[in-house]
Formats: sequence, structure tokens, C-alpha cells
Amino acid sequence: QVQLLESGGGLVQAGASLRLSCAASGSTGLINVMAWYRQAPGKEREMVASILRDGTTNYGGSVKGRFTISRDSANTAVSLQMNSLKLEDTAVYYCYVSRLLREYWGQGTQVTVSS
Repeated sequence: QVQLLESGGGLVQAGASLRLSCAASGSTGLINVMAWYRQAPGKEREMVASILRDGTTNYGGSVKGRFTISRDSANTAVSLQMNSLKLEDTAVYYCYVSRLLREYWGQGTQVTVSS
């Protein structure tokens, strides 16, 4: 089992930056994918950014060039640096990991961008 705990959400103005962090505990060995998803009110959950064990990253189209995902070498933490935040970035952000074909989700942290 893997437990995930997100932190760093909050209320910011458009154009500001915010950093989300996710701490993984439990059986963190062999974690392959670490990622961030988000879900806005009335919308489906979408992938924001992912990073593989080898460091390969992938970003959703709307955040490319603004967000940066990173993970520590011990697979115990993944972060999301969010710059130039827009109103449409408002959502609950979820930490996600995949380990041995099992998926784990955090509880979510609210990010609200105001004008």
C-alpha cells in the first residue's frame, strides 16, 4: 500500500505561482508513475503532468510551459511548480502514483485562482 498526502494548495491571484507537494509513504519502492491530476467543478478529472521513474515527463496541453513536475530519487515525493496561473487552473489537484499495476490517489488539495 502507498499513502499520499498533498500540500500547498490555496487561493492565489491570476499570474501568481504556487507549488504543490505530495509525500508518499508505505511501500514506495517500485513506484513507476507519479503524476498530478485535477478536477474542476462540473468537469472530468484530467491529467496535468506525469513523470516516470526514468524522469520522462508529460504535460497536459493547457499547462505546457507553465507547470513543471519533479520527483525525488527515492520516489517519496512529487512536486508541481505552477507558474502564470490562470482562472481556468482552478480545481482540486490530486496526487497519483502507479506501482505494480495498482493505482493510488491522494485526497486532493484545492487550488483557486482569482482575478
